[in-house]
Amino acid sequence: MVLHRMPLGVVFDMDGLLFDTEALYRDAARDAAAEAGRDLPDAVFLSLIGGSAPDNRARLVRHFGAGFAIDAFEAAWMRHYARRSGGEPALKPGVPDLLALLDSLDLRRAIATSSSHETVRRNLAAHGLEGRFEAVVARGDYARGKPAPDPFLLAAERIGVVPEACLVLEDSPHGVRAAAAAGMAVVMVPDLVAACEADRALCEFIAQDLHVVAKAILAAAA
Repeated sequence: MVLHRMPLGVVFDMDGLLFDTEALYRDAARDAAAEAGRDLPDAVFLSLIGGSAPDNRARLVRHFGAGFAIDAFEAAWMRHYARRSGGEPALKPGVPDLLALLDSLDLRRAIATSSSHETVRRNLAAHGLEGRFEAVVARGDYARGKPAPDPFLLAAERIGVVPEACLVLEDSPHGVRAAAAAGMAVVMVPDLVAACEADRALCEFIAQDLHVVAKAILAAAA
């Protein structure tokens, strides 16, 4: 697991990468679909992971049908998510150690996510991680979401690091493609969606968890 160059900045996805939220979102979406008398297959949910809100809404409308009450479904989805998560999703393995390493190396870092700023603030506060990221780029900050490069390019701009010197950490194919389109190095740390050959071709490597990423950064810094 080797990085081809030492990054000057690190850009993190959030859901499924920093916080163990994707399975909660999946189960909550199933709850909301069942409440509406519908079914949400795994293949449909997995296609949403890492995508932009407008794209995901369009995917759901295609699945459920044009007459489906999508606003009511999305509200029910968030209600079931809040119930399941209790407002405090678990940290993914290796998050504290990786952040401590980036502190020691004085590397700037940002979050670039399809979630809202309020969700980011709530998740960070639940684990005492406020102030550990120099910038947060969230839904509403960019014109085009992942797989477009806009979120990552804005994150690089906000932390003052050129895109080519940034390392992106992602768990989804949409995010991997967005990072590659931004001209950034990317490591995929898969969560619910396994890496395919196309993902592997765009990545520095595929990591089991963030402990592996920390070792690769430490080795690159040596």
